[in-house]
Amino acid sequence: MSRCDIHYWKCDRPAAFHGTQELRDTDPLIEPQLREAMRERMQAKEIELTPASSQGNHLTWKAVVDGVPLFVRVENGPDGDDYLEMESAVMRQARAAGVLVPKVAAVDASRTRVPFAWQAQEHIPFPDLNHWHKQGRLDVAHVAFEIGVAVARWQSINPSGFGPFARENAGFHARYEDYFRLRLEQHLGFLVAKAFLTVGQREEIERAIAAHDELLDLAHGCLVHKDLALWNILGSENRIAAFIDFDDAISGDPMDDLSLLACFHDAAFLAPAFAGYRSVRPLPENYRRRFWLHLLRNMIVKSVIRVGAGYFERDDGFFLINAGGSGGELRQMTQQRLALALRGLESDADISLLL
Repeated sequence: MSRCDIHYWKCDRPAAFHGTQELRDTDPLIEPQLREAMRERMQAKEIELTPASSQGNHLTWKAVVDGVPLFVRVENGPDGDDYLEMESAVMRQARAAGVLVPKVAAVDASRTRVPFAWQAQEHIPFPDLNHWHKQGRLDVAHVAFEIGVAVARWQSINPSGFGPFARENAGFHARYEDYFRLRLEQHLGFLVAKAFLTVGQREEIERAIAAHDELLDLAHGCLVHKDLALWNILGSENRIAAFIDFDDAISGDPMDDLSLLACFHDAAFLAPAFAGYRSVRPLPENYRRRFWLHLLRNMIVKSVIRVGAGYFERDDGFFLINAGGSGGELRQMTQQRLALALRGLESDADISLLL
C-alpha cells in the first residue's frame, strides 16, 4: 500500500496499532514459508531459524544461512505494506554516508511468493542501548555525542520531496508543511476524545503551530530516521555498533531526529548530542524553535500511540518504562513533555529547559 496519506505508520496505518503489543511471538505457520522463501531468494542450502520475540511491530527471527548469522524481520499486517524495500534502500544510502547500519542480505516485499514481506540483514551481536541505560551503565556523554555525529552524517542524504518515500530518494509530498500537518487534526481530536488533552490544550497547540508555520517552508529535505531512540541503536555501554529500524524514515527537517531524542531524554543527554552534530555540520537557522516545533509534533504522535496501544497500562518490563516505573508515570511524563515542547516553542528556549 502507499504511505502517501499517513504521517506516522504505527498510528495512521489502516490497521492502526497493529503489532504494538508488548511482545510479538512468531507465527508457526509463517516460519516454514519464510524458510522456503529465503532459500529460493538467497539460493541457500541450509537455513536455521530461531524465533526472537521482539517489542516492535515486526515478527523477528535469528537465522543462520549457510553458516552466516542474520536477523530476519517479517511484516505480516493486513494492510500489505511494502516499505521494507524502501527501508533497505535507505539503509544502503546511510551506510554509504558512513553511518553504522547493518548490511541487508535480502529483501522481498512483493508478497507474491509468500503473503508477507520479509527482510534478512546482518546480525549485530549486541543488545540495544536501552538495555544498558535502564541498568544505569550507559556512557551517556560519549554515546549521545556519537548519535549526534551519525544524525549529521545521514543528513548528507537530501531526497527530493518530503515525507515517506514514494520511490528511492523521493518523498510523496511537494511541500514539507503538507507532510507536517498531515493527520494533525485527527491526532489532536483523538487525544481530546480519549481525555488525554482538554479542548483548551488542543486549541493552544493549534495556535502555536500556526504562529510558527514559516518554519515549515523548507526548500529541501534531509534524511530523517523518524524513530531515533536507544532501543533502535545496538552496542555496548560505551560504543555504538549499529543504527537499526529505518522503516519510518522520511525526507524532512534537520531538527526532527534531535527532537525525537528529547521525547525521552533531558538536557544532559541532548547537549552532547548537539555537540556531536555540530562537529560534522552547523545547526540550521532558527534551530531552537524548529527543535521545539518538531518535539511538539512528535510528542503528539507518541501520545496517540501510547493512548491507542495501551502503553499507560504497562509495567517496567515494557521498553518505554524505566526500571521501577509504571504506566501511570509514563502518562504523566508524556503530558509534561508535551507541555514543555509548547513552552519551549513559544519562548524560543534553550535545550537547558529539558531538565
